[in-house]
Amino acid sequence: MRGLIARAQEPIGNAVSCHARHASRTAQMIDPDDRNGILIVLSSPSGAGKSTMTRRLLADHRDIRLSVSVTTRPPRPGEIDGQDYHFISREEFASLIERGELIEHAEVFGHRYGTPRGPVEKTLSGGHDMIFDVDWQGAQQLRLSALGRSVVSIFLLPPSIAALEARLRSRAQDSDEVIAMRMAKARSEISHWAEYDYVLINDNLDRCYAEIGTIMQAERLKLRRQRGIRGFVNLLNEEFDLHQGVG
Repeated sequence: MRGLIARAQEPIGNAVSCHARHASRTAQMIDPDDRNGILIVLSSPSGAGKSTMTRRLLADHRDIRLSVSVTTRPPRPGEIDGQDYHFISREEFASLIERGELIEHAEVFGHRYGTPRGPVEKTLSGGHDMIFDVDWQGAQQLRLSALGRSVVSIFLLPPSIAALEARLRSRAQDSDEVIAMRMAKARSEISHWAEYDYVLINDNLDRCYAEIGTIMQAERLKLRRQRGIRGFVNLLNEEFDLHQGVG
């Protein structure tokens, strides 16, 4: 009799074992890092903190890449070609536009700036994020590009105009004439604040940096960027079917 009972229980035991193996496979299936990358666009008037935030994000997050722009302006002291910018001629810049190799481009203070397409597409497809230190024109073109759904745009405001000018002077990089030009342009740049997804007042560096981190984490978790969720739900449904079959 015990032998008959044992044989009768074998199918149930096998089903439970199969269910357990399937549950284990389901639990291991989802990879939180299997996602599409985001394009983090940081904009602000000169002196409001976007370069400082960019450097800090790159230092603290290994999965963020910096978009290295091409520019026709000459290098500043300490800048490295290929690391800070790709420094090229106006003729080379025009050729890149003609061949469709720039996602966005703009002219700022008499010099041209643009974002090469190839490195951006490669970074996103690899599940990494890319950060852009661009003005409102560059942000607008990125939003309107084929990669627009990947854009997360953040505008940084200074706590006051007096603080903005003080920051520009404390850098000791520009002449009084250039600072005056940057201050005159700041009002025009700030007028585009409402075009951005997020607007932060940079009155406290650490708090503003933490808020940027919160934004990035929430955007990474958006459903449309999670590659494995649909497959994971399908596995859960298969597990439901096995569970009901056991019952």
